[in-house]
Amino acid sequence: MSSPVLLVIAHGSRDPRHAATVHALTARVRELRPGLRVETGFLDFNAPSVPRLLERLAAEGAPEVVALPLLLTRAFHAKSDIPAVLREARAALPRLRVRQAEVLGPSPLLNAALERRLYEAGVRPGDRSSTGLVLASAGSSDPEAIAVIAEIARELRHTGWCSVRPAFASASLPRTEDAVRALRAEGVRRVAVAPYVIAPGRLPDRIAAGAAEAGADVLAGVLGPAPELARLLLDRYDEATATASRPVAASA
Repeated sequence: MSSPVLLVIAHGSRDPRHAATVHALTARVRELRPGLRVETGFLDFNAPSVPRLLERLAAEGAPEVVALPLLLTRAFHAKSDIPAVLREARAALPRLRVRQAEVLGPSPLLNAALERRLYEAGVRPGDRSSTGLVLASAGSSDPEAIAVIAEIARELRHTGWCSVRPAFASASLPRTEDAVRALRAEGVRRVAVAPYVIAPGRLPDRIAAGAAEAGADVLAGVLGPAPELARLLLDRYDEATATASRPVAASA
């Protein structure tokens, strides 16, 4: 039997950098596991849409798909949008078995990818004890997602950074610029901003603008096609294929 198709579900964006980054990430996943069919579908703005892609896979005779949300936390899209899309697909395509994998975060591999981007931006391992870190995420109105970001910030604080503060580009406070200023008020002389986002777009641009406005010393790049992120996608795929399929409706 062939392995289930890995369907990576991204949100989509009018910003062309978003889709380009997602495709670069899925290309890296293919490189890590030759022979695995990896497809990319979008919820909005970009093609192919998830429903059209599932229809195509069913028409080609694919028996099973693992749908993996390209999300860092379990917020609205993971709890509502994606389960609804998959539920409709299962009703319309009864011969196609669809499993929904877990979201990507939290994970030590995401933390490793975050640190990779910080080092690429000029932070050295020995700088941690004198550097304050702003963990800047896209933001959410979901309390569970906000709590996850706060917990990751606490975990990072125990890895040697002199101080770590979470920040959000939308829906929640503080904003990136406010977190940078708060670290300065604590007496932190060097501040680095680490975007906890996967691909470029409007909200990552807002993070970058906040970092510049408040005079952050270092701005890391988005996680993008980091090798750690590609390995994490395969980990979530393997977890989904190793466990019994749960009904899509139960994820709503």
